[in-house]
Amino acid sequence: MNIVHFTSVVHFVKLFGYTRWVAKVDRRERERAEFREDVLAAARKIVLEEGFDGLTMRKIADAIEYAPGTIYLYFESRDAIAFELCRAGFEQFYAALAPAAAKADPLERFAELGRRYIDFGLENPETYRLIFMEDPKYTSAGFQEQAEADDSPGHQALGILVGIFDELRAQKRLKSSADSLVLAETIWAAVHGIVSLKITCHGHPQASAEELLQSMLASLAAGLVV
Repeated sequence: MNIVHFTSVVHFVKLFGYTRWVAKVDRRERERAEFREDVLAAARKIVLEEGFDGLTMRKIADAIEYAPGTIYLYFESRDAIAFELCRAGFEQFYAALAPAAAKADPLERFAELGRRYIDFGLENPETYRLIFMEDPKYTSAGFQEQAEADDSPGHQALGILVGIFDELRAQKRLKSSADSLVLAETIWAAVHGIVSLKITCHGHPQASAEELLQSMLASLAAGLVV
């Protein structure tokens, strides 16, 4: 074997070894991600059945058939898992609402946002309950994440609604002098009421969610918008 052949062999062995190492690392990362998802799926099921008070590391471990100590290698505490559930739910929530921002006219944007909000809640009642209707400690933390994190999913979702009132005011189409955030939270509370009642009170309100939304839009147009 001459030096050229020897060098080629050495290069091949190094490359083969590196490729195997990369594949091994990738496999480990994939397994870690899959384990985290298994933990979160089990935790989500427990919370939906028993509430956040029923969530324990032991119950999660029993559900996925691992020792509780293994879970602590991925999540530092039960609260960390609960916060992660809320954060993931808010990401899904924001993803459903975000396309409404493409509407140029603020009132059309408002109507689209309301429809998307209601559709998300009624099509994903378990996730909606998880992020808005369970333990306020985790819901609040999941929404705010960090007080300074304006790009958190919860803040971004609310920001679309606040922006509607800011734009209406800039266009001199808004009758109210109330702060845009106050107006946004008032409307949010109203739409949340529609969704939560439809989820929890079968047959009530008797009007459909779409009818209730249209009534609210009409009231908004009559009372707040020029």
